[in-house]
Amino acid sequence: MTLFARRMTRAALAALGVAIACLALPALAADAWPTKPVKIVVPSPPGDGSDLTARVVADKLQAAFGQPFIVENKPGAGGVVAAELVAHSAPDGYTLIMGNAGSHGINAAVYTKLSYDAVASFAPISMISYSPNVLVVNPASPIHTVQDLISAARAKPGAIDFASGGQGSSAHMSMELFKYLTKTDLHHIPYKGATPALTDIIAGTVPLGFFNLPPAIGHIHSGKVRALAVTTAERWPALPDVPTVAEAGVPGFETVAWFGLLAPAATPRPIVERLATEIRKIVAMPEVKARIEGTGAKEVGSTPEEFAKRIHDDVAKWKRVAAAANVHLD
Repeated sequence: MTLFARRMTRAALAALGVAIACLALPALAADAWPTKPVKIVVPSPPGDGSDLTARVVADKLQAAFGQPFIVENKPGAGGVVAAELVAHSAPDGYTLIMGNAGSHGINAAVYTKLSYDAVASFAPISMISYSPNVLVVNPASPIHTVQDLISAARAKPGAIDFASGGQGSSAHMSMELFKYLTKTDLHHIPYKGATPALTDIIAGTVPLGFFNLPPAIGHIHSGKVRALAVTTAERWPALPDVPTVAEAGVPGFETVAWFGLLAPAATPRPIVERLATEIRKIVAMPEVKARIEGTGAKEVGSTPEEFAKRIHDDVAKWKRVAAAANVHLD
């Protein structure tokens, strides 16, 4: 071998070594993760379903990984503000989002001018829990049943207000589905989260609305609001005396609110898998299961693939509903 050939061979081997080292860096970084605090962004104010779910698991994740998991509330635009922030964050496992059926299902159906893709811009980690939405009214309201609401809405189209935790939230779209199936017209008043919306229903400022069950269940049990129906296909164990919307006279009505952890797309797969595995362990803990059930929800702990399918199916469903109800929020 000539001197030139030997030098070229050494150069090629050196280049190959650098390439292999570069390929190994993401895996090494993933193995070392986390080496600093991890932020869980919540697309709603404190007290909403996503917030409650994030706080249930954050402490356990901190204990499992030895770094703080910090819950940061970023409400606004039905989850768009938080989702945009996380979608454009570095895919390094240090910025996550506690998404929900609104922020990562409905938004893909009702917004067409987002600066991110509600599906492709994220790496699903695990669906943590789900619950029904629940239709509630101020306890002084003359509306005591779903049929009362339908009759009142038909008598005065557009005159009855309803509150929700924000444009495009699962609670908002539950009412849009209700309006579509019952051929009624109610006026939407969106809030920046379920907590202020429920506060106004309790005060009598707005008469009614659909809400995720976790932030509403305490007010239902205390009598501050009256539950008319749940949105699941069957009655919910936490509210056994409350009928489903379908059972109360709206055939075909069914929606659920889910909550789950996602990362920016391109987050190293080992980090996603480690988080998903830990979430499944956490939701199986008796004390965590009890806390989730205490909010009116049911624990899940899915794989990334199962969660991705849920999001895909939800987007397809809500696109059909948005088109049928003519809901577009751009």
